[in-house]
Amino acid sequence: MEGAGHRRAAVVTGAASGIGRAIAERLADDGLDVLAVDLDPVPDGPGVRYAADLTTREGNRGAVDAALERFGRLDAIVPNAGFQHVAPVPEFPEDRWDALLAILLTSPFLLAKYAWSALERSGNGRIVVVASVHGLVASPFKAGYVSAKHGVIGLVKTLALEGADKGITATALCPGFVRTPLVEKQIGDQARAHGLPEERVLEDVILQPHAVKRLIEPAEVAGVVSFLLGPDGRAFTGAPVTMDLGWTAR
Repeated sequence: MEGAGHRRAAVVTGAASGIGRAIAERLADDGLDVLAVDLDPVPDGPGVRYAADLTTREGNRGAVDAALERFGRLDAIVPNAGFQHVAPVPEFPEDRWDALLAILLTSPFLLAKYAWSALERSGNGRIVVVASVHGLVASPFKAGYVSAKHGVIGLVKTLALEGADKGITATALCPGFVRTPLVEKQIGDQARAHGLPEERVLEDVILQPHAVKRLIEPAEVAGVVSFLLGPDGRAFTGAPVTMDLGWTAR
């Protein structure tokens, strides 16, 4: 089936909720065929839902193969799946460190590796990794997440250089705090790590580095991904695309 059909096709990971769901919905509205990958896809989710454990090689290869089998082509990958763990370094669980690097850094590498030939055949291949402002700056108690996000920006730079003569671009989207279940779930851990009551975490910890004191909405992130995958996004490659409400202006 490869090469058949004319609609562009994309793989979006972590697509069951939050940023990933918003991206999958937006790309489907843009007219792309979307394979919406998650460990536990929701029945009413956007796109063609596909269950995969992206901490494994098999899960990442399976997602790429499923997209090619279903759509006959693959023009874009949007590695977005992730989770957070908040703990001081002496108490940081080693298995959480391993899992964070697997999902946030190794999975984007594997998806790019397995999709590379299809993206090259597309002639207009796009890789947009949903990284984080934590790929550019650090926060305490997030050793695994910050390390992986810094690493994925280095990966994107390498992908961009290798893809430059093959019609493949690669960018790392770096939002500040977004209104997602991932942010909501860390409030309790942040309160314990910082010695604060939970009701103070949003203002004193989460929004503190934002110059503009609000959360970014998932639809805003999805809009930037749509732009980067569209015709006006062709010149963006090898660099972080920052949407952080002024965080890194300091």
